[in-house]
Amino acid sequence: MHQKPLAELLRPKSMNDILGQQKTLAKGLKKLVEEDRFHSLLFWGPPGTGKTSLAYAISNQTNRKIFFLSAVEAGVKDIRACFKESQSLIDSGEKSAIVFIDEIHRLSKSQQDVLLKAIEQGQIKFIGATTENPSFEVNNAILSRCLTFKLNSLNHEAILELIHKAIKHLKAQGLNVDMNEDVIRTLCQYSAGDGRKVINLVEALCYGHPNQKIDMEVLREFLPDQLSRYDKKQDDHYDTISAFIKCIRASDPDGAVLYLAKMLHGGEDPRFIARRLIISASEDIGNASPTALLIATAALEACKNIGMPEARIILGQATTFLASCPKSNRSYLAINKAMETAKRQAPIDIPMHLRNAPTKFMKESGYGDGYVYAHNNQKKAARINNLPKNIQNQTFYEPSESGTEKSLKAYLDYLRKN
Repeated sequence: MHQKPLAELLRPKSMNDILGQQKTLAKGLKKLVEEDRFHSLLFWGPPGTGKTSLAYAISNQTNRKIFFLSAVEAGVKDIRACFKESQSLIDSGEKSAIVFIDEIHRLSKSQQDVLLKAIEQGQIKFIGATTENPSFEVNNAILSRCLTFKLNSLNHEAILELIHKAIKHLKAQGLNVDMNEDVIRTLCQYSAGDGRKVINLVEALCYGHPNQKIDMEVLREFLPDQLSRYDKKQDDHYDTISAFIKCIRASDPDGAVLYLAKMLHGGEDPRFIARRLIISASEDIGNASPTALLIATAALEACKNIGMPEARIILGQATTFLASCPKSNRSYLAINKAMETAKRQAPIDIPMHLRNAPTKFMKESGYGDGYVYAHNNQKKAARINNLPKNIQNQTFYEPSESGTEKSLKAYLDYLRKN
């Protein structure tokens, strides 16, 4: 006898049953569905957040037939067959069908283009789902015709409610489910916001240990080693490297080394991480601790030569050092400000005293006049304004009071005042 998975049996029937996506539903989506005024929708979010469930719920609430296609298996022929069936419904006086394509980013650009005409003419109602950022993976022509809604990983409360729903359903099927709170709390953490994952796990635990008390000892035997939820091609990649750099910037070595471990455990290229360390060494630490740039650059070179797993040691050292350094972004601000000025004031005229004068004609034309060789007279050289006339009062670099930069500031302040 065929038995549907528990996750399928618990799938929400209406939008009121959707858990953990209240913010998304509040952004006009619920109202659009209630009034059946939507045309094309795109749901973007991690696995197990309810993208397919939303499509089911919309189909139920609007009383529209729905065709489910997976971009992994479906081709242009399958998509066009759905168009034809939807047109038949329209011709017989019924509502057009919903065509739902899961993992739409797996369709090629030309395959995605097949949808355009049917969407444009109202032959179908289209709903797409993707775990990838649609800005990069979905045709602009499709995006412009879709309302995109971001679904987030389910929070603790939503996961907890799903677990209790699953237990209630299994008890109704005659299973004597006895699961203690420690197990439930661990399942919430293990799910990482993936509703489907936690339901499947509850089902497996309960059927794998029928009428048995499920405690932490049972869970430890049953639960496989937790895999890091990290995909180098998806948003978690960008979120994790962002968290990593922000922890370094905030002088939080513990947070930084944790996210470093997550990336390495997920198979990230250590050279990618080392390159980001080099950027952070200049952008976030700068002249407050110039050694940081040397350490980061050396880390990249070492990672190229060593490779994993030993490269983790090198990255760990560089990460904790950079996170523990004094911080200054003044050199970063200086170049940004100078770049903006160079763009706004273009062309930038070089003052005559700074120009090179390799020929007699150029010397006679005033090139190099007034130049002071700083090694001969530092104070006199410092008094000369080296900026173009129209921006002579501009200051780009203003050192902070942090680390080594404090002494640079004192020196520059002395020169500028004297």
